[in-house]
Amino acid sequence: MTDTDHPSPQESDDPLEAASSLGGHHAPAQVGFKRKAFLTLAALGIVFGDIGTSPLYALHQSALAAQQNTALNHAIYGVVSLIFWSLILVVTLKYVTLIMRADNDGEGGELALASLAHRVQGLDRRVKLLIGTGAILGLSLFFGDGMLTPAITVLSAVEGLAATSRHFEPLVVPFSLVILIGLFAFQSRGTAQVGRLFGPVMVVWFLVLAALGTGSIVKTPEILWALSPHYGLMLFVDEPWTAFVTLGSVVLAVTGCETLYADMGHFGKGPIRAAWLFFVLPALFLNYFGQGAALLREPNALTNPFYSMAPDWAHYPLVILATIAASIASQAVISGVFSIARQAIQLGMLPRMEIRHTSATDYGQIFVPRMNAVLCVGVVLIVLIFKNSNALGAAYGIAVTGEMFISTMLVGLVAVRQWKWSIWTAVPLFGLLGFVDLAFLGSNALKIVEGGWLPLFIATCVYAIMGTWRLGRRVQLDRIRNESMPLNLLVERAEKTPVRVAGTAVFLSARADVCPSALLHNLKHNKVLHERILITQVMVDDTPLVAPEKRLEVEKLGKGFYSVHIHHGFFETPDVPKALSEARKFGLAIDPETTTFFIGRETLVPAEHSQMESWRRWIYMQLAANALSPARFYRLPPNRVIELGAQVTI
Repeated sequence: MTDTDHPSPQESDDPLEAASSLGGHHAPAQVGFKRKAFLTLAALGIVFGDIGTSPLYALHQSALAAQQNTALNHAIYGVVSLIFWSLILVVTLKYVTLIMRADNDGEGGELALASLAHRVQGLDRRVKLLIGTGAILGLSLFFGDGMLTPAITVLSAVEGLAATSRHFEPLVVPFSLVILIGLFAFQSRGTAQVGRLFGPVMVVWFLVLAALGTGSIVKTPEILWALSPHYGLMLFVDEPWTAFVTLGSVVLAVTGCETLYADMGHFGKGPIRAAWLFFVLPALFLNYFGQGAALLREPNALTNPFYSMAPDWAHYPLVILATIAASIASQAVISGVFSIARQAIQLGMLPRMEIRHTSATDYGQIFVPRMNAVLCVGVVLIVLIFKNSNALGAAYGIAVTGEMFISTMLVGLVAVRQWKWSIWTAVPLFGLLGFVDLAFLGSNALKIVEGGWLPLFIATCVYAIMGTWRLGRRVQLDRIRNESMPLNLLVERAEKTPVRVAGTAVFLSARADVCPSALLHNLKHNKVLHERILITQVMVDDTPLVAPEKRLEVEKLGKGFYSVHIHHGFFETPDVPKALSEARKFGLAIDPETTTFFIGRETLVPAEHSQMESWRRWIYMQLAANALSPARFYRLPPNRVIELGAQVTI
């Protein structure tokens, strides 16, 4: 999204844009500084919640894995070194420096990246199919990540209660469930008000991380030797298998890096990069090294190295702050799932669902009730199954590493074909990054039996649903096309219609080349045609947003018929009446309040010889039966809608 896509600050509906006009009559440079500072603060609250709460469990899990077959001190130096260089290579080099360059009109994320790669000229059909499959797989893994992140972050924070007293252990799971259920129950009210507190709270959180780490490093400064990659490499030389297994826990330190890229469109590259390089990375560096120093001083602190750095008087306040930070991290992931679900719906990967806008000013504030219920049930079950963060750590990571590898491959393709990078530059660089991703992925694959099966099971279910929905829609549309009258033939015969009544009729159609079934049924039963008939097709382009001047295409077919194409981006919510009100510039004045909207309500019937397997057909029929009505999804005025039913065999 370029700057020209946004209205002026005074007219913008986006509070992040409007922030640039705060402060009255300041000089442009001063206004620009205030806007960047506001965006950087907001990014701290939304973008870095997940990776910012990783110190609660990442080093603890990694040290437990590494000290199985090696001396604890040697394991600590090696693990701290691996975590530090993972933050540098994976987050700083790969995401902040390279992947954030691959913006789709200013937007980021798995779908935006896949759309960008798909637009590369001259790609073989099989490569495009592979890109599409990778996008669906990445989305499926993201949904699995969306269930695991709230569970492990909140559990890790609440477990601080039991760090000093075993009497609190039975309360960890109930407290975690109360917090998580309350978080999901709050979603319907919107997060705009609470969201304003996210930034300041996370500033406090990162300052506390830095302060705790600094105090611990001062007591044991020799931990700074772990800055050298030598210690991480020596762990592989001395105990290669143990080091490889440990990578499955080290990757927990970089979970949330996909969020950096996904939220790029909301905050911009500059604020996210500034927040990471000058605030988040130093705080994480100090805290991880501080935890390592605490373990060097007191090996018994391995039970919970994060809380061991805090003085006794600060323990319970730190638990409260960690729980709030974990809730913020969970909220960011939940909001991300809502956003990705909306994009998947727009691109035809999921059936239509209700999408509520919880803010009158911020288009990003949405609530998807059905997805919220699925997430809530999934997260509660995960907490009840695993019960503690150590057990859940075995499940966490495989979804993240899968997403990371897919992103690396897609960006490598964009670098070579769109950025025109030399093959001798791109292959070694992205080959190295891909090798690191595969190493993390391979290590996590070892934990499939221990719990890694869970994200894979969730991803498999989501992948099957998405694939079934896309296949079913294609079969259904092909059947409609084969059984429908060509639109040009109906236009030719329009003069033979006995009666043409005054007014405008809008027929929503999935295909522009055939006559909508609702139109044929209306003509068959009522034996009339309206004076003006708009065959309207809503199309989702492979860009996040569509410029207003490209929103509408109108073609006059003659005899009162018009072909109308409404274009939306996959970040936008379709609004047919609003789009049609802009048709005046095409000489077509439409008042939605006096227009009749016709939509077809298809009843699916099993065919004797179907193109779909029985189980796929059953799933598709259930999904289609529970999909949101087109009238509600496309925001049609309820008192101006007529639904006409038809049977379609699939």
